[in-house]
Amino acid sequence: MRIANKSLSCAAIVLVFAGCGDQTTLPIKAGMGPSPTLPPPHHTLIPTINIAPAKGWPAGAKPVAAEGLTVSAYASGLDHPRWVYVLPNGDVLVAETNAPPKPEDGKSIKGWVMKKVMKRAGAGTPSANRITLLRDADGDGVVETKTVFLEGLHSPFGMALVGDSLYVANSDAVMRFAYKAGDTRIVDPGRKIADLPAGPINHHWTKNIIASRDGKHLYATVGSNSNVAENGMDKEENRAAILEIDTVSGNTRLFASGLRNPNGMSWQPQSGVLWTVVNERDEIGGDLVPDYLTSVRDGAFYGWPYTYYGQHVDERVKPPRPDLVAKAIPPDYALGPHTASLGLVFYDGKLLPARYANGAFVGQHGSWNRKPSSGYKVIFVPFTNGRPNGDAEDILTGFLTSDGDAYGRPVGVAVDKAGALLVADDVGNVIWRVTPLTKQASLQR
Repeated sequence: MRIANKSLSCAAIVLVFAGCGDQTTLPIKAGMGPSPTLPPPHHTLIPTINIAPAKGWPAGAKPVAAEGLTVSAYASGLDHPRWVYVLPNGDVLVAETNAPPKPEDGKSIKGWVMKKVMKRAGAGTPSANRITLLRDADGDGVVETKTVFLEGLHSPFGMALVGDSLYVANSDAVMRFAYKAGDTRIVDPGRKIADLPAGPINHHWTKNIIASRDGKHLYATVGSNSNVAENGMDKEENRAAILEIDTVSGNTRLFASGLRNPNGMSWQPQSGVLWTVVNERDEIGGDLVPDYLTSVRDGAFYGWPYTYYGQHVDERVKPPRPDLVAKAIPPDYALGPHTASLGLVFYDGKLLPARYANGAFVGQHGSWNRKPSSGYKVIFVPFTNGRPNGDAEDILTGFLTSDGDAYGRPVGVAVDKAGALLVADDVGNVIWRVTPLTKQASLQR
């Protein structure tokens, strides 16, 4: 098989690869909760490919909300919206973004096919490289004003406001911009405060940030540059990690490591502890490895690439590191294998039913390499006294058709000023808003 052979279409190659791989033997629920089932690894030469082609939502269609909730379009017509951030005045910032150029990622046949797979799944469009501001001035749950807030960015993702400084995590650096309440556009070029690992591979390109409660530090997620360090550990410096950045000096230190691809972060309201969701590794079976939700300890090592889910050794990684295996700590709560859990927010609002208080909403972008598919939904994990307590519940479903196409794919989640749940859908190009069925979305903010 030669990549240069133009007569072999992308569809044909994908079909060839899709015939390989494995079928799962466990229900997705087996890989969820505080003690997931971890079967023996099943190595395949070619990874399982089960793509949900990106279609977008037909007119009038929308996700299915859980009992007692309803969902409506807060804003539509966006360009690959992946992340949302709510400002204190109620304005909502949306990162319209996609991967930057990665010339060294995917030069192998398998890597080339993966690029085609991602394109078919809706991740192949050029990045808009901007942040858009949404304003619902009358509080009716539908945006009236949509303006370009910041542009000329470099695959932006995470956002955090500290005082009058808005921080934006580009794919390669954290930038600071002056902001005052009510601004609808920033034209200042901003100032770089810290570099972030990037480079010509930049395999996991999304960089999220969250501010400490006192505003003195930012915490930045940086995904790995590979699946299991196949590009060499020298390409993984300060990756598969959460970094701590001083907002004044820009000095950066490793806060937690061994987290293959952390994305969403949120402070748990009862304990004040930082939590994150993490995408785990591929190619050892459809039932491995569960993505997870975990508290983040300063200085902790969570296993990647040498182990998964605590001290389960990944034999593919050479040379082994028994010293690091011994340090690996297990995460707190499994979210199912290959669900691509990206978004995370703890609920501290008052609009939704009281049972959601202090629990975690998780946006699951959905699998590309599991049969049957997993993810493609928003779930809720209940918490009591700062810890997970109970089974995960579906909040938004219906993103996949019965034929396996994707109407949408949920990514970032946030709580708006009124207490509604916002969900970024980067295939549907919509921000969805979830409210109680018994209350009007126009509840005054």
